[in-house]
Amino acid sequence: MSGKNSKAGKSTIRCAIYTRKSSEEGLEQEFNSLDAQREAAEAYIVSQKAEGWTALPDRYNDGGYSGGSMDRPALDRLLRDIEQGKVDCVVVYKVDRLSRSLLDFARIMETFDNHGVSFVSVTQQFNTTHSMGRLTLNILLSFAQFEREIIGERIRDKLAAQARKGKWTGGAPVLGYDVDRSGPSPRLVINAMETACVREIFRMYLQEASLLPVVKELTRRGWTNKQRITKKGKQVGGRPFDKSTLHVLLTNPIYIGQTRYKDELHAGEHEAIIDQDVFNRVQHQLKHNGRTGGVEVRNKYGALLRGLLRCKNCGAAMAHSFCTKYKRISYRYYRCINAMKRGHDVCPTATLPAAEIERVVIDAVRGLANDEALLAQVLATAHTAVEAELAETQRERDDLRRERNRHHEELQQLATSGKSTANVTARIADLHQRLSAENERLSGLESRVAEAEGQTVTQAEAYAALADFDGLWESLIPREQARLLKLLISTVEYDGEAGTVSVTFRPTSIRSLINRKMEEAA
Repeated sequence: MSGKNSKAGKSTIRCAIYTRKSSEEGLEQEFNSLDAQREAAEAYIVSQKAEGWTALPDRYNDGGYSGGSMDRPALDRLLRDIEQGKVDCVVVYKVDRLSRSLLDFARIMETFDNHGVSFVSVTQQFNTTHSMGRLTLNILLSFAQFEREIIGERIRDKLAAQARKGKWTGGAPVLGYDVDRSGPSPRLVINAMETACVREIFRMYLQEASLLPVVKELTRRGWTNKQRITKKGKQVGGRPFDKSTLHVLLTNPIYIGQTRYKDELHAGEHEAIIDQDVFNRVQHQLKHNGRTGGVEVRNKYGALLRGLLRCKNCGAAMAHSFCTKYKRISYRYYRCINAMKRGHDVCPTATLPAAEIERVVIDAVRGLANDEALLAQVLATAHTAVEAELAETQRERDDLRRERNRHHEELQQLATSGKSTANVTARIADLHQRLSAENERLSGLESRVAEAEGQTVTQAEAYAALADFDGLWESLIPREQARLLKLLISTVEYDGEAGTVSVTFRPTSIRSLINRKMEEAA
């Protein structure tokens, strides 16, 4: 509704000025694009003063919002004020400031018409109170939408070209990486602290062979997905893992140094976190669990060699099964999967009694103490594994040191730049928090290096660990026994033709046994 001007006798036309800018770039300046748009609109309203036009003091500014969507706070506030009868005319610098979508604009204009509100564009000289103005508006808006679609196509082409060159194409960074914007184009750089978590998550999955146990362990440790601070200073992410988010992490090719654009994979310019072999093993396990529903992980009937036993004749795994009598398990056995699926003509390996082969393998672990040559070989392999772990920890420590130095340099640049915007202040606070966490993590890595240097297992320690193997074994339930065997053994091969069994121990088997005994003692 319009008020009356007592001196001029004319109706007062209350004008709301709406301004918008798609990006946040430059908004921190003292006089920015939104100010320029409002100044031009105010000048136009002053030129119409004789017609009773007056600018409302409320500012309807949408900085950093696209014109392709109506999800804008200032626009929502403007539409509410129109519905409440507070506005007679909406003034913009250019028609595409209000909307770049023909459909959205039609909805906005319907609201304007229902409440008798006119619309004016300062630079395009039209007024919707006239039919010619409406025609001009529709023509201009059609071109605005066409321009928006062309821009979208150009952006998509640019992103595809960036991906093919291995460059980061934007979006939220994943756990293990940060975005370095100091160069001509943003790039992914390793976050040393998060990198250690990512590698541990991949290791845990290979050990557990199931998503749910890993999720439970991550929850117990308090580990979360990527946490970051947006340009507006808002903290996002940092949520606990679930099966879905864990699966996304484990299948992301970014961790092996690749970039993904739609269905395409390209070699990235960023540094890989996970070895190709580890990544491939994880993908194989995920696909296998998808086919079997993870039945091998549940191990309902306590099959101690599930996932370890293989047929030497054809190289296939040997599956655990059983015969029932009167709905009770009466006989457990292992059978070559190849023979099960394709017949004994393909693989003649016979059915293997489960209890007997499991007893042979347990005796092999127990017999390590009596086989000096085998024990020496296992210890030598363990020593090599310890050295590899030490080298990995030292590499992680060096990565963290480089990252800390980079954050120190950025902090120094921001502190001496003289800028005091909200974004700069938020970034300085974030850097202080990161440096504090990095110093704490670095201290932990130094301790791990010192610990790894003392991880070598002596012959005496090995004999001590194996001496009371029976006592430890009897204290475990079948599922725990199966897990212990997986810690000690990498593969068990059954040669059906020769009737022999060969056991390959893991390099860290003795250390795992010592650690398990320490856990039991605690």
